[in-house]
Amino acid sequence: MDQIKKPSNKGQGAGKKGGRRPQGKPFSKPKTRSFGPGKPGVRSFGDKRSGRVGDKPGRSERSKKEGTKESRRPDTSRDARSNRDKNRRFDDGRDNRGNARRFSNSQSKSRRFDASKKSAGNNVQRPPADPLQGGARAAAWEALDRILIDDGFTSLSLSDVMRSVRLSPRDKRLCTNIVYTTVEKLNYIDYALNHFLKDADNLDEHIRTLLRLSACQLLFMDRVPESAVVNEAVKLARARGYEGLTGLVNAVLRSFLRESAIIAWPERDDGLVHYLSIIYSMPEKLVEKFIDIYGEEQAEEIIKGNRSHRYVTVRPNKMRHDNAAFEQMLSKKEGWRVEKAQLDGCWYVSGAGDIAQDPDFQKGRFSVQGESSVLAARAVDAQTGMMVLDCCAAPGGKTAYLAETMENTGRVQAWDIHPHRVELIGKNAERLRLYNVRPMVRDATQLRDHMVDTMDAVILDAPCSGTGVLGDKPDAKYRYSDEKVEELIRLQASLLDTCCAYIKPGGTLVYATCSVLPEENGQQVEAFLQRHPEFKMDKLPDSIPERLRLKSGDYGLQILPGIDRMEGFFIARMVKDA
Repeated sequence: MDQIKKPSNKGQGAGKKGGRRPQGKPFSKPKTRSFGPGKPGVRSFGDKRSGRVGDKPGRSERSKKEGTKESRRPDTSRDARSNRDKNRRFDDGRDNRGNARRFSNSQSKSRRFDASKKSAGNNVQRPPADPLQGGARAAAWEALDRILIDDGFTSLSLSDVMRSVRLSPRDKRLCTNIVYTTVEKLNYIDYALNHFLKDADNLDEHIRTLLRLSACQLLFMDRVPESAVVNEAVKLARARGYEGLTGLVNAVLRSFLRESAIIAWPERDDGLVHYLSIIYSMPEKLVEKFIDIYGEEQAEEIIKGNRSHRYVTVRPNKMRHDNAAFEQMLSKKEGWRVEKAQLDGCWYVSGAGDIAQDPDFQKGRFSVQGESSVLAARAVDAQTGMMVLDCCAAPGGKTAYLAETMENTGRVQAWDIHPHRVELIGKNAERLRLYNVRPMVRDATQLRDHMVDTMDAVILDAPCSGTGVLGDKPDAKYRYSDEKVEELIRLQASLLDTCCAYIKPGGTLVYATCSVLPEENGQQVEAFLQRHPEFKMDKLPDSIPERLRLKSGDYGLQILPGIDRMEGFFIARMVKDA
């Protein structure tokens, strides 16, 4: 018998990661270590990292003689660990004998997981999330927690998270898509998930958010692999301290994959209000409101909105680019999908991720601004050298458009009551190199006597319900209440009464909202004109498309989402007697 030689630690020796042992040579007694499978404190050589015991790989002499299987010590190689993790994390739909589990429709309806028991039994506290870990879905989870739990605004919450993560452009686009689609389709997603959860309202709110964003991907994102959705959801729950709820997450999403096709969705005949509320994720109170104002057919078009995909509207800095040069610049953007908007001088862009990080945006070559907001600024018909007041100006889109139209001449005073929002206006003007903008912290309801009769034009884009831009601000529909609208109506009237005093005789007042509610729009203007007979309605300038000018009513232009193919907006132009 050959003498047993101690293996070398050099080259392919024991303990070297990736090393191989010469075949046909037995090993010495394994060294004592503080890790590894088998007996505590003893490193096993029955794994891929260190070779196998015996003169041939695969089977020992004893196993060959007795016909038994190789020793069942666990394989601790990287690939083997990865495979075992996957097997632990996934329920492949089979029982312990490997037979596929199948459920009839009646069985699937009763297969609902008790969220309240799972949550109460584990009582897991969520540790502070680190959105730098976990990629696009982790960032989306963090943003949605801020929106759905902390009542944050969608755009601001997403921007805050995006600034704190390191994501590729592709992952940024995925994160943005998940966040906006989940908020926009929330009623629809909850209706589907409730078929697989008992007492969903008592489920841990953070885990419920995770299930919502996962269901969103399964329902609306065909390019996302289903296995990746489930896998990532379980991994995220475990990483954030919800080990006790990973089984619930896995089971709910697996059931969702198998049985979502048999969900009994509401029908029109069951009640139009309930049907529209679930299918288009609109609170029932708003559905009833729109039907009362516009009738069933038009109300449904408004609720559906006008977007088949997610995009932002951009326009060039008029001081630096004409339309042709700007369009050429857009065509060179990698990964951006660009198409002309309904309004001349505007383009729709999708697939850009966090557009604020684009170098051309940061250099002030273009702005993000909705078409209807551009129309409101055009309604002022600003000329070079004018003195213009933008009363509720933040974040500064209309201010910038007016300043550019005036070619950096005259003055545009941009007011807002919140200092941090005024800071946004200043930064935006600086980015665009606009030197005729004067951002100021001002309460526009308080009259400033020294400014009476000093302005050529005043534009008031008043605080409102936001019912016309729910596609851009999907969280707004969940904040709606009749009481809040009544407060807004009083605020709008106060702002109109105060700011109209600053207009010179013969000057212009433009009142605008992003609402589709008459009490905030035409009825508000009508009441203002009764209180201030020195003002009269004036026609919109030719810079407004003719098809929209022809729609103007007695007290302004109402743009409807889904019907006019733009954001919902109201614009009224008035002139003061000379």
